[in-house]
Amino acid sequence: MTLSVILSTYRSPEWLEKVLWGYLCQSDREFELVIADDGSGERTARVVRAQAGDGVPVRHVWQPDEGFRKSRILNRAIEAARGEYLVFSDGDCIPRRDFVAVHRAHAARGRFLSGGYVKLPIGVSRAITRADIESGEAFSVRWIRSRGGRGYRRMAKLAVPGWAAAAADRVTTTRPTWNGHNASGWRDDLIAANGFDERIGYGGQDRELGERLENAGVRGHGIRYRALCLHLDHARAYADLDTIRHNKAIRRETRARRITRTPFGIEQSGATSLRPPTSPASPACGPSSPTPP
Repeated sequence: MTLSVILSTYRSPEWLEKVLWGYLCQSDREFELVIADDGSGERTARVVRAQAGDGVPVRHVWQPDEGFRKSRILNRAIEAARGEYLVFSDGDCIPRRDFVAVHRAHAARGRFLSGGYVKLPIGVSRAITRADIESGEAFSVRWIRSRGGRGYRRMAKLAVPGWAAAAADRVTTTRPTWNGHNASGWRDDLIAANGFDERIGYGGQDRELGERLENAGVRGHGIRYRALCLHLDHARAYADLDTIRHNKAIRRETRARRITRTPFGIEQSGATSLRPPTSPASPACGPSSPTPP
C-alpha cells in the first residue's frame, strides 16, 4: 500500500520544522510528505527544502495567501499525492514515532481512521528540540511536566501503555470523526466525496468531509490512543463567528440530505443557496506573495 502524509501549514515555519523532524524519525519510512501550504513565505520554503533530502520524499504544494483557504489547498494536495492511502495532519502536530505505522496497520476498506492528540501549552511547545523528538522524550508525561506542563487529563493518552491502547480505543465513548490533526482514508474514497468543501472556512471543514464519507458508507474507526501527535500551541486569529455559522449551515445540509459528494470540492460544479461569506484575513498575513516561495 503506497501512502502519502498531507500536512497543512500557514506561516509557522518553527512549528513545521519540529513536525518534520517527527516524520523523519518514523519507524515506518515508506511514505511521502506533501506540504499543503496556504500562502506561507520564504522561511517556510527553506524549512521544507532543508528536510527534503533526509530519505523521505517531501513536496511543497503552495497557493497565494488570500485569507483562510485550507480546504482548497488540501484539495490541491490530494490531487498531487501519489499514495493510494492518505494520512492527514497539521504543521503544528508532531507525530509519535509509530504514527505512520499505526495508520498503515489499521487501514481497511470501508472505513477511515480517527486518531488522537495531546495539546501542549506554549512554553512546552517552544521547549521541544529535535533531540527530544528523536528520543521520544517529548511524548513522556514526566518530560512535559518537567517543562511546565500541567493537568493529567490533558496528557492522559500519553500515559496509556502500548498494550492497553487498543482496549482504550474500544471502550472510549468519543465518536470517531474526521479530524484535521489526525485522520486517514483511501484516496479513491476522498475523490468520490470530491474532497473538502471549499465553501467552508475555519471550523468544521474536516468534520463535514467525514460526515459525507459516513453518508457514503465509509465508517469512522477510532485509533485516538494508538495514533498520537503533540499539538503545539498557537493563536487562532482567523476564527470568525459568521464563518462558523455558515459552516454549520453547510454541515446541517450535509446531514439532513445525506450528501456524499460536494459540488464545491476538487471538481467545481453547480450552485447553492449557501453562499460563502467573505473570507476573513489570515493572522498577521500581510500582502499576498506574488509568486510561490
